[in-house]
Amino acid sequence: MKNNSHNKRRQRHKARLKKNSTLQLTALMDIFTILVFFLLVNSSDVEVLEANKDIKLPDSVAEEKPEETVVVMVNNTDLIVQGKKVADVELVLQSDQVEIAALAEELAYHAAKRPELSEEEQERGRSVTVMGDKDVPYQLLKRVMTTCAKADFRDIALAVNKLEVPEPDPESLQTLQSLSERESG
Repeated sequence: MKNNSHNKRRQRHKARLKKNSTLQLTALMDIFTILVFFLLVNSSDVEVLEANKDIKLPDSVAEEKPEETVVVMVNNTDLIVQGKKVADVELVLQSDQVEIAALAEELAYHAAKRPELSEEEQERGRSVTVMGDKDVPYQLLKRVMTTCAKADFRDIALAVNKLEVPEPDPESLQTLQSLSERESG
């Protein structure tokens, strides 16, 4: 009888090994569902401009987030619109013209891609974000902004790095308040 039960157990074991094993997908699908929701929730909150290692942005403590707009990048060598080089900075600075012709042409192309304007855009102009290196001369940035304005991209935003503002301690606030009261009184 021992021998018989042993044989039966061996036969069951062989039968189990012959069966095709199946993959349990329920747990895997749960993980992917959670991952998809996590990515959807967290991806919509972040606004990222194209990173360019040749441009070092100035710092700011502004709270308002930028909108998605046409991006004009200016570094010490190139003038770039939406990732496409349109002019050499050296040639632009040597020119006596206030308006940058290559930039105006590229902005006209982007305006033609979306000719209809919302009511707000008709009032304020099309939106453009200028990413200027902090070492670029103001004269060049002024010419870039003038060209944008003449091409009806009048809603101009300057890209900066956001700095976190530390909370002031109550003693400092009290000291500032007492100083301002003395000056006004």
